[in-house]
Amino acid sequence: MSKIKISTDSTSDIPVSFREELNISVLPLTILHEGKEYRDGVDITPAEFYKILDEASVLPVSSQVRATEYLSLYQQVAEEGYTDLIHVSINSKGSGTYQAAVMSRDMFFEEHPDVKLNIHIIDSRTYSMAYGMAVVEAAQMAKNGASVEEIKAHLADWVEHARPMFVPLTLKCVKKSGRISPAAAFVGDAIGLKPLITFEDGEAKILSKVRGEAKAIAALVDICKKERRPGTSYSLVYGSNLAAFEALKKACADFDQPPMAEYNVGCIIGINTGPDMIGILYRR
Repeated sequence: MSKIKISTDSTSDIPVSFREELNISVLPLTILHEGKEYRDGVDITPAEFYKILDEASVLPVSSQVRATEYLSLYQQVAEEGYTDLIHVSINSKGSGTYQAAVMSRDMFFEEHPDVKLNIHIIDSRTYSMAYGMAVVEAAQMAKNGASVEEIKAHLADWVEHARPMFVPLTLKCVKKSGRISPAAAFVGDAIGLKPLITFEDGEAKILSKVRGEAKAIAALVDICKKERRPGTSYSLVYGSNLAAFEALKKACADFDQPPMAEYNVGCIIGINTGPDMIGILYRR
């Protein structure tokens, strides 16, 4: 009989309550800033990181999950008697973390050729709870006795249809990250333009630009209502702008179910959107 473990990395932004309830292992990416290293979600909280982002003249950078973290996870899972580990990784086009997971798996089996553990590594092709929700649902399925094949099929559907929608409400960090040119960011902030950013095939894409916070929230909710698969999970994300988040929650009040999670944007996504942001993540 299979005994299945689910794991992921910190960019999935899964709230601690889900991690603890469903025994999900989360490996931290590393954040580098002014000569200091922080393990995402371990050494620094989102709120602490927002302060750094607000004050930084040069944005912090992130580094992939280290091979030692993966090797330690694989060893622990094997020792605990699991037959299968299903690991869901941050978008491989935006980080070397997926490749590190694969290389570490090869190293692990070279060092432990007799270990009977199946390690399945899945590229989410996206960010934040757009794959964090998939991980939570996979862990729930494993807890309820689903097979490896059933869980992997569910994750594959998520990968194919995940839709993260982020709106930076100021363009300071977006400008620094290079996703919008300094000139465009200056003009955008001056006239109140808010870009709606998503990811398609692992690549960032600006779906549209609207003027003003209220119209940005309306546009987010309208797209979600048109696209979201009825009855499936969605999550709401926010940073430091609580007023905008309350307005977003109010606009989603007539959805067919409450959100799976309402959570603070994590450090890795925050580098690109800035702390003054909101978003909806769901499955098309």
